[in-house]
Amino acid sequence: MVSRRSLLAGAAVTAAAPVAGCSRPPDYGRGPLRIASGNQGGVYYAYGQGLAAAVRADLPQRVPRVLTTGASVDNLRLVATGGAEVAFTLADSAAAGYAGQAPFTGRLPIAALARLYENYLHVVVRADGPVHDLAGLAGRRVSLGASGSGTEVIAGRLLAVLGIDRTRDVSAVALGLDESADALAAGRLDAFLFSAGLPVASIASLVARVPIRLLDVAAQVPALRTGYGEFYAERTIPVSAYGLDRPVSTVGVPNYLVVAGAMAEPLAYRLTGLLFTRRGTLASAHPEARRLDRGAAIGTYPLPLHAGAARYYRDTKV
Repeated sequence: MVSRRSLLAGAAVTAAAPVAGCSRPPDYGRGPLRIASGNQGGVYYAYGQGLAAAVRADLPQRVPRVLTTGASVDNLRLVATGGAEVAFTLADSAAAGYAGQAPFTGRLPIAALARLYENYLHVVVRADGPVHDLAGLAGRRVSLGASGSGTEVIAGRLLAVLGIDRTRDVSAVALGLDESADALAAGRLDAFLFSAGLPVASIASLVARVPIRLLDVAAQVPALRTGYGEFYAERTIPVSAYGLDRPVSTVGVPNYLVVAGAMAEPLAYRLTGLLFTRRGTLASAHPEARRLDRGAAIGTYPLPLHAGAARYYRDTKV
């Protein structure tokens, strides 16, 4: 004979069962979170791995995957067309995409989560090679960066302000970072350009293989700013970055983390928060993550902040 107490307990369990099985869905949604990065030897890829680790830790209903790409230009197209949820990009490439200027054919519906850190343009030559300054690039075999990269954009602009025609005055190729380093080491290139944060693992590895020089570029900053916008600034690559014999003056460009303007606000809010609450995770992937500054992060001109990002900065204002 079943006791009244047992019946009541059973009824309570039965009544509670549907409640236990009906957990609220996460406000940030479920599904993939594709992170458009760049070459595996570059900073974007390492930073992207850190962001993926942060997503796994704090947004478990999202499945992150870091995409290897040509970098900035490819990344912007991927976010705008739904091929990625998040992307790293240079500010000058982002500005061109937002305005619908070349190399883009129309305005991209993108928004920013944060300004992350600054890129430094590396113009790399062999120390025992024939190129000693920027003018010496004329007539030489030069990689201007992978097709679809932010390096390709700034390299073309640099040649233009130098008065060097990229189709007539140099033997230009479009190689990725690792391919460029290998070609320079093997003597198949005289120079290559690459824009990234410090240090770049593939360039540090190249230093251990062959003696190299980095060319000074900062004298071209005024012409770049006049011709293309105020994203460009004079910066210095310190000796400590690669163990070279002197610091090198160059061009700096900010990096943004961007998403589609239509991304759900709660997801954008959460992703922006991860940049700060999981800073240690990101910095363990690449030291550039330590440069994230809350005051500077909102400076994403000309891209607007995504509404979710703007809400995060308001909510956490100190």
